[in-house]
Amino acid sequence: MTLTAMLAILGGLVLAGVIAHGAWTARKAGPRRADPQLEPQMSGHEPDMGEAKDAVSQDFQEDDAADPLKPSARPQARKPSNRVDALIDAIAVISVDAPVSGEMAISHLPGSRRAGSKPFHIEGLNAESGEWELPLKARRYSEFQAGVQMANRSGAMNEIEYSEFVQKVQAFSDGVGGFVQFPDMLEVVAHARELDQFAGDHDAQLAVLLRARNASWTLGFVQQMALRHGFVPGAVPGRLVMAADEEGAPPILLLSFDAQAALAEDPQASSLREITLSLDVPQTAEALEPFGTWQESARGLARDLEADVCDDRGQVLNLHAFTSIGQELSTLYKALASRDLAAGSLAARRLFS
Repeated sequence: MTLTAMLAILGGLVLAGVIAHGAWTARKAGPRRADPQLEPQMSGHEPDMGEAKDAVSQDFQEDDAADPLKPSARPQARKPSNRVDALIDAIAVISVDAPVSGEMAISHLPGSRRAGSKPFHIEGLNAESGEWELPLKARRYSEFQAGVQMANRSGAMNEIEYSEFVQKVQAFSDGVGGFVQFPDMLEVVAHARELDQFAGDHDAQLAVLLRARNASWTLGFVQQMALRHGFVPGAVPGRLVMAADEEGAPPILLLSFDAQAALAEDPQASSLREITLSLDVPQTAEALEPFGTWQESARGLARDLEADVCDDRGQVLNLHAFTSIGQELSTLYKALASRDLAAGSLAARRLFS
């Protein structure tokens, strides 16, 4: 039985996806406010993998330690790429007759690194170090490769997206005087559909509502209580995150609420009656016990906020519901690992994005 079926059997006790906030009838009791003496100084930034990748691609600093334009007397062995993975990418190989300078490669890179909804990378094989890297100035590259992601949460790559990828990579290859070999389109599309089917059967985004029992809350009060449990502001209004220890990793948990309240000039003038606590299962390694953290955070926040932990229908969740889902997640983690897509791995984070 898949996790999706189990969630249905449990009657929606744990909600997959983003939960729409309902409008609640105003109560006579005023919103709970943050203690001014304990007003949190919220700081932090939600990791954004896309921004990190773009920053790397724009890092064209010179290497003053050595002259990389000189051929290496002892070429290094080829090393695997950290960005292109045959598990989830369709890879095109670009051969060149002689090493190409980084400046030339950069000048012919396409303006967009997306084919439809699918991201792709063009890497060069550093002629000196033997490492695959995004093209940099003052480097020489003996070969190039382009990898386009075959599936993500937008679906499987289709023929139109693959054709766009081919056109962009062919233009780059022509610009650097290379010869490019593409995998067969029908095979790529078929593989993409199979990968998308697997991802759809093994995806899990868990969320619960924290609903005020009595008085509503101000934004300042929610921030103050959330800070106690390790949450900091995210990059998007209306979202607090529990950041991962690993640099560049996605957040472990999200705490979201009405964006209009988040944009209010006076946090003490806002009024909230419910917030959503969510866990994107494939994004964090099982060893970090994100499910346990999600469960304990729900209970701790509910206690401090004087809230009930509910499903999307407003029904209070019990301990049995969390236990059952935890058991099913154990099976999910094993299935992902058996496909070399263990939760928290770079390939899994990219596939389930």
